Amino acid sequence: MTRISEMIKDKKPALILIDLQKGWEDTAHWGGNRNNPDAEQKAVKLLELWREQGLPVFHVIHSSREEGSRLHPDHPGFAMIDEITPTADEPVIVKEVNSGFIGTDLKERLEAQEITTLVIAGLTTNHCVSTTTRMAGNFGFQVYLISDATATFDRKGLNGELFEAELVHQTALASLNEEFARVIDYGKLMKLF
Repeated sequence: MTRISEMIKDKKPALILIDLQKGWEDTAHWGGNRNNPDAEQKAVKLLELWREQGLPVFHVIHSSREEGSRLHPDHPGFAMIDEITPTADEPVIVKEVNSGFIGTDLKERLEAQEITTLVIAGLTTNHCVSTTTRMAGNFGFQVYLISDATATFDRKGLNGELFEAELVHQTALASLNEEFARVIDYGKLMKLF
């Protein structure tokens, strides 16, 4: 397999994994009916590939300030999923809001390594993944968002109507594509790179 970094003209693409934490396993807490049940496994494959090729990886996790949240630091759900335990050289960026850039040093870390290209995966599509992707695009990074390595849950509308997770996911991706990022799936990423 050709090295990813060679295929992107040596841009040292960084993999940004967002909120891959155990708290998402409680689907009822988040609205139920989650789409993309294999999203974490696709993210794990990306991580394995990045590690194999010695490319930079950044783990972004959410530290909720809400006591009842499954992502609160005192809740077992705050922990990252077992399959992505960071290595010593993979920074863990802890955020308290939807963006991986607000209140963290993620941007400075990327700039210090002269990273201009980001590949983003994680949870959830319409919240932290979307917000981080939008900011990354606005900061001028070339962003690839991996559609099947992210997922979300059903959402209740303003008038109580139900929006199914897949619709929410697809709408969020459509809003990001070609404006803040290039949205592609895992298979297309492998062909592209």
